[in-house]
Amino acid sequence: MALKTTRLLKRLREDFQLSIITLMGLFGVLGISPYALYRLLHGNYLVGIADIIIVLSTILAVLYAWHTRDTVKPGIFLTAVFSVSATLIAINLGVNGLFWIYPLILFNFFMAPPGKALLATVLVMLSLAAHALLVPGSVFDSHYQMVSFLVTGMMASMLSFIFALRTRTQRDQLQLLAIHDPLTGARNRRAMNEELKIAVASHRRHRDRFGLLVMDLDHFKQINDRFGHHVGDQVLMAFVELIQRDSRKEDRLFRFGGEEFLLLLPNTELDGLHAAAQHLRQCVAEGLKSPGGPVTVSIGGAVLRSGEHWESWLQRADECLYRAKSEGRNRAVIDDEQRPAAAQTASGR
Repeated sequence: MALKTTRLLKRLREDFQLSIITLMGLFGVLGISPYALYRLLHGNYLVGIADIIIVLSTILAVLYAWHTRDTVKPGIFLTAVFSVSATLIAINLGVNGLFWIYPLILFNFFMAPPGKALLATVLVMLSLAAHALLVPGSVFDSHYQMVSFLVTGMMASMLSFIFALRTRTQRDQLQLLAIHDPLTGARNRRAMNEELKIAVASHRRHRDRFGLLVMDLDHFKQINDRFGHHVGDQVLMAFVELIQRDSRKEDRLFRFGGEEFLLLLPNTELDGLHAAAQHLRQCVAEGLKSPGGPVTVSIGGAVLRSGEHWESWLQRADECLYRAKSEGRNRAVIDDEQRPAAAQTASGR
């Protein structure tokens, strides 16, 4: 039980939007349920049913987000449900129902993308204004009160929109920095570990095939020593650009050491991994230059085996890279898939 709780808390810490949906969902259920019960007991069935719909929709959306890891659809769904329900409640209760519109504005900008949240809020305002004009006295006591509400509501919406847009932009930038190498733009080791775990899980559940290539630039230290680290940085950036250009769109490149990179290749069998390794090795030899001349790369590769841990998979590819470098560099060595893992010996570089 303690382990399960720890995992749940870890997911909440790592997934900001899931934590927001869960927290807002909890507040929504705890805050609205008493009102639903009160209104049903006092015969206000329309508003009471609307409250119940909100509570049930909130519970279902939160469960969906936890089960699927998709937080976008539940957020938009809850925004729509809450907006429609709040509009009906305001129409039914009149001025007393308008107090729910202001927390609705905040709720929408927490749950949905800023543009969609602003659209939902504007539609709520227009719907209330249209109903008030068609049925005078049903929502507002006077036109002055209606205009005051619309102005203050739109001011709150625009301020929330600006804040939400800025916050989302900053969060996206932080997430980008958290998983990407700042120099080359390739994904970093943290992202690599997670992607390898996901690949292993996908192979176990759906029998998807994955290959990986571990690449190390040959004699890279000499480039730094002779021409300076700024030249070495330029070579690294050029290498990443070349690999991303000459590999498939679905392949994912990671930098997990100074001049060490890993390329994860989904839907790849042993023959395809051989072909990809030789192709990339040749592209680097022909296209990557430094002030001292051409730069080459040594490559080790392995295809994921059934039941294999991601660290064992990475180790097999790393051992092949060691063999490629010890056999003269500028070559690719791919692990023989038929050879049992126990027969391989660990080697350091």
